[in-house]
Order: sequence, then structure tokens, then C-alpha cells
Amino acid sequence: MAMSETGTKRSLFPYAVVATGIMGCFGPCALALSCAGIFFTPVSTALGVGRGVFAIYLTVMLVACAIALPFEGKLMEKKDLRVLLSAAVLCIGVPLICMSFFNEVWQFYIAGAFMGIGLAFLLVLAVPTLINRWFRKNVGFYIGLCMAFTGIGGVVFNLVGGMFIASGPDGWRMGYLAFGVLALVLALPFTLFGIRSYPGDKGLTPVGSEAAVANGEAAVAALTGPTASRAMKTLSFFALAIFAGFINLAINFYQYLPSYASSLTQYPDIVAIAATLASAAMLGQAIGKVLLGIINDKLSVYAGLGLSTGCGAVGLLVMWLVPSSVPAMLAGGFLFGVFYASATVLAPLITRTIFGTREYSTIYSRVAMVGSLCGAFAASVWGFIVDGTGFSFVFAIGIGGAVIVFLLGLLALRSGKGLADE
Repeated sequence: MAMSETGTKRSLFPYAVVATGIMGCFGPCALALSCAGIFFTPVSTALGVGRGVFAIYLTVMLVACAIALPFEGKLMEKKDLRVLLSAAVLCIGVPLICMSFFNEVWQFYIAGAFMGIGLAFLLVLAVPTLINRWFRKNVGFYIGLCMAFTGIGGVVFNLVGGMFIASGPDGWRMGYLAFGVLALVLALPFTLFGIRSYPGDKGLTPVGSEAAVANGEAAVAALTGPTASRAMKTLSFFALAIFAGFINLAINFYQYLPSYASSLTQYPDIVAIAATLASAAMLGQAIGKVLLGIINDKLSVYAGLGLSTGCGAVGLLVMWLVPSSVPAMLAGGFLFGVFYASATVLAPLITRTIFGTREYSTIYSRVAMVGSLCGAFAASVWGFIVDGTGFSFVFAIGIGGAVIVFLLGLLALRSGKGLADE
């Protein structure tokens, strides 16, 4: 009977962990980040400030996220993830509720800082850390599946938030209130009851490790790889950190796709698809996350690296050179979305491939910190480039950035061979 109960636990509880990752991305992460833009105009109008001044809270959020990552990576190695991730949900849900009552822009900046601390746990660290601990097979698929729900949540909740905002002058307040409650209700039951820090806490082993041991591959079942202190002294670590930074710089051109479409005044039909182009990229992002995870599992991380950067370069090239064709533009946006997916899927998978699982969350938190810092200022950087040079030069820079990302990823993988087996 005991063996039967254990078997049931072995078959079901790891998938509760996956469900927790999905709900964390679908709920708090999407509500805080993927839906932020719909509030810019109504809130800045109500507060009597410019949209840029109000949007600074997003920069504060991402900088706070980057600063928090190294500390949170260490905490995740030592503390109960139920406590840490539930606190992270509160750090997002409670500020969203409070934002419905704010009347000064500086209050949003403070709320953004708390939300950044929560996002560091939930968006950056939780999914790859949990999946790497609980699974030894199909790791890429499950990471990609969970991360895809940030985009799916964005699609769903942007519509919900839009309805609240359209309901009246203070509709944005009800929108924030609803978002905060949703963040708590959707995620807290899972972070409290759907996870444990390690499979051993439930008397289990990672999914897939049983087969590895049976085949004499005991190393696969154990935590392997260098310590964080050793990893951070290697060339592969520095190459990987710069890789993460360049990805976050390159993919943030996504924010300017509607502006690019709107700038094509010689093609009236193209102007009409400005929002559709961004949606095509979001669809590519969601599908790309799952696809890159599957490719990592079935082929190799090298194949995923080549596909994502290739899609980025080709997508940008198509949008640049074939602006008169609506299908070509949408296809280009979709391909660029696949490249966008590499930031949250490929970066953690390459980290695992190079450095193993021994101190994964500590190592990846440092890599992700570089990416988050670059992402915090990327939109402004692209804005200055667009204003100063126009879109043609921007596309050339973006294509070059995709090539650089590929070369940096290749350097990190080649120079880190053998480290994961230590």
C-alpha cells in the first residue's frame, strides 16, 4: 500500500510543481508586466504627468528585480520555496491592490520596487529552479510551457483590464484592484500547497532519474556541476552573462514594432496592422518558448540557439525589406517573437547545460541579473537610436545583435564543456 501511495505521489506531485510554475507566470507575472502598458495613458492623465514620467515605475521595477536576483538566488538554495514564492506573490498582488488607491506618481515607483522583488523570484528564478530540481527529462519542454503563460496571461488580462479602464474615468482603479486580487487568488494556493523545495522533501526522486539509475547513469540522477564560486570565475560564465544582456537588449525592439508599422505612411494597409504586428510577435513568443524547450530536449541546446537567433535575424530582415506585404510583415513579427522567447527559455537551459544543477539558482541569478539590468534600459536605448537614425539603421543593428547573441552562446557552450560533470 505504501508503495502504491508513493507511486501516486511520484506520478502526480511533480506536475503540481509544473502547474505552480504555469499559474505564477499566467497570474502575477503577466498581470504585473505583460499588462502594464494598458494603464499608461489613463493613469498618467489622472495624475497629470507625462506617460514617460509614469512609466519610470517599470524601470524601477526591473532595476529592483536585477538587484534582488543574487540575494534571492542564494535564498532559494537554503530556504523553503513555499515561503519564498508565496511572499513573492504578495509582493506583486498587494502593490497592485494599493495602486488602485494611489494619487501621486512617486507611490507607483515604490510599488514598482516591491513588484520587482517579487518578479525576480516568480518570473526569473522559480520556474527554471523548480523544473531543474524536479525533472531530469523534458526539462526544456516544461520550462518553455510555464514561461509561455506570461504571454497567454498578457492576452487574456489585457482584454480584462481594458474593459475595466473603458468603464469610466476611474476605471483604471478598479482594473488595478481586480488585477491585485487575481494575482493573489490565482497563485497563492499553488505556491502554498503545490510545491516543495526538493523532491526529497516528499520522499521522491526527480522525474526521469529512476531510469537514469537503472541504466547505470547515476550522475544524471545526482546534482552535478561546479560550485557557484568556481563557475563565476570561468570564461563560459562571463560569455553567458553577456549573452543574457545582449538578448535582453535585442528583443526589446519588440516595443517599437507598432511604431515601425505606423511609420510606413506610404502603405496605408500596413498602418492598420500596427497592433496586429505586435500580436504576431506575442504569438511567436508563446509558441517559441514551448518549441525551444522541445528542441532542447529532443535535439540539443545548440539547435535551439541556432533556431532562435536565426528566426530573429530573418524576422527583422523580412520586416525591414518587405514592408509592403501584410503577410510578410506578420510572418516577420512571428519569427522575431521566437527570438524573443530565447531570453526566458534558452538562457536558463544553456546555464543548466554548462553548469549543471548543483548550485543552479545561485549561478543563474547572476546571469539573469545582467539580462535584467540591460532589459531595464533597453527600451530607452532603442528609442534614442530610432529618434537619432531612423528605422533602417535600427534593423541593421538588430540583425547584428542576433548574430552576436549566437556567437556569445556558442562561446559559452564551447568554453564550458565538461563543467557540468564536476
